[in-house]
Amino acid sequence: MDNNSSQIPDQSGKARHLQVVLYLVAAMLVAILSYLLWQRVSLRDGIQQSAPDRGQVSGLVPLPTADSGEEQYSTLPPYATPSGMRGGIFLLLNPQTFIPTRPREVVITYTVELGDNLFDIGDKFGLKPETILWGNYDTLKDNPEILQPDQTLNILPVNGVYYQWQEGDTIEGVAATFKAKAEDIINYPGNRIDLTTVALGEAAVEPGTWLIIPGGKRELKDWGPPAISRTNPAVARYYGPGSCGAIYEGAIGTGVFVWPTTSHLISGYTYSAIHPAIDIGGALGNAIYAADSGVVVYAGWSNYGYGNLIVIDHGNGWQTAYAHLNSIGVICGQSVTRGIVIGALGTTGNSSGPHLHFEMGINGVKVNPLDYVQ
Repeated sequence: MDNNSSQIPDQSGKARHLQVVLYLVAAMLVAILSYLLWQRVSLRDGIQQSAPDRGQVSGLVPLPTADSGEEQYSTLPPYATPSGMRGGIFLLLNPQTFIPTRPREVVITYTVELGDNLFDIGDKFGLKPETILWGNYDTLKDNPEILQPDQTLNILPVNGVYYQWQEGDTIEGVAATFKAKAEDIINYPGNRIDLTTVALGEAAVEPGTWLIIPGGKRELKDWGPPAISRTNPAVARYYGPGSCGAIYEGAIGTGVFVWPTTSHLISGYTYSAIHPAIDIGGALGNAIYAADSGVVVYAGWSNYGYGNLIVIDHGNGWQTAYAHLNSIGVICGQSVTRGIVIGALGTTGNSSGPHLHFEMGINGVKVNPLDYVQ
């Protein structure tokens, strides 16, 4: 009994000691949490009081009050954000996105407008006028005089020829026909030739497929009036109803040529391989003159886009032609002298406006009239 009773006070003392410790720990935790909460509230209030509006900077300056002498604070005027600055980042005043130009690889189309010619269309797309012809044989037949408003033309991406593959064709044969390189045809991206077939020596292309022949060319057909001499005027019978059938004698030219109309304005085509003549502008009905003396060997309508046409043989190897006339004032076999009125300027045939299509040739070879007329 005595031993047990002596141990009871010791156990109760330990329990009280443990309770005190737990109480102190809890009190310290409460104090710490209270302090942290107070710090958080104070920090938030301080930020709200001191933070300026976004995009503005404001300041406080101490000013004395009149009554108490105590200092009070006044807000400065807002500070505007500098132009071109957003959120502290300066922006370019004229931002631009540069898109690199890439070469076109496919054929597009163009609708002919009033006043267009092959040179103008070629210039629009950076192509030679011959390429416009060679890309549109079905439409133009290699004849620039057939060009008309509202026609739809193929526009190649590069200078060359547009060719429709035929049964039995080979890359080498097509390249030779158009004076081009076989590897240029094979490697041109727009042709989409399967290079695996090339490696096998086949280069399979389906008949009817249109290919671009880069750098290709072909002979240009001269659709202007043929060389018509007074000794054989019937040579132009196929050319139209204005052909003359008889053999004529008459005036001989001097070899000196005058300007064939009243205007000296070149309007439209000038002399080139695809247009071996010059186009002289003017008003409808302006006088057309014989450039030199000779005999009329064609006078009437042309079936090849030149409208009303006069051809004069000068008897010395020279020939001159006058096309798109509004009216004709001479007849087959008539002798004319240099400077005489032979017709009126017009816009007949395939013509986009009043002008004279004027050609000169010596012994059947077309030459640039600008080198000979005065």
